[in-house]
Amino acid sequence: MRSRQHLVIDGDDTLWENNVFFEDAAEAFIDFLDHSSLTRDQVRAALDEVERLNLANHGYGSAAFGRNLQETYGRLAERDVQPADLDHLMELARQVVAQPMQLRPGVEPTLSGLASRHDLTLFTKGEEDEQSLKVERSGLAGFFDRVIVTPEKDVAAYHGLVAQHGFDPGSTWMVGNSPKSDINPPLAAGLRAVFIPHPRTWSLEVVDVIESERLLVLERFDQLLDHF
Repeated sequence: MRSRQHLVIDGDDTLWENNVFFEDAAEAFIDFLDHSSLTRDQVRAALDEVERLNLANHGYGSAAFGRNLQETYGRLAERDVQPADLDHLMELARQVVAQPMQLRPGVEPTLSGLASRHDLTLFTKGEEDEQSLKVERSGLAGFFDRVIVTPEKDVAAYHGLVAQHGFDPGSTWMVGNSPKSDINPPLAAGLRAVFIPHPRTWSLEVVDVIESERLLVLERFDQLLDHF
């Protein structure tokens, strides 16, 4: 794989930390709700279900997360819902994107090495303005030949990616941490994939990984340099 490859690389929780901030906000939400009988796990399960049901309409990102917090609060609150409560929940969501950018270990030197011999695409899912801001704050855009923000990463999105840019699926690898978005869809679309698990990947992105001879599993991002 030392010949030139197309490496399509995920952003959230692959290049930089993301879900940990949503997890912290969810914990703060549970504290604020302070339910008298539901356990923390039960409240979190209720929030997960609201998020799952609203994905098609709300999409991804902090604004969608804030609306999901508000809806879950409306379902579970044991007190009258006040406008100040709803404002507080949206502030919890806004704090997610206000956190300092934290790159994952080994990202910059690894991208520098890969960019010298491969074609790199940053392919990140979510709300366009929010994801573009993350890319800008990361300082990583210069390593990539192109940066693409997509509302969803499904099989159709990967077919569209390779068709638009003329990539050869046999030499195109999607690198990421999410089985649901970064691994199974590109494999189903005929591409190759590199799975780099993150210990705190969003629960809604965790599914069984397709077994494939076109799949490479690594423990760390910098191990890409051992293969590419």
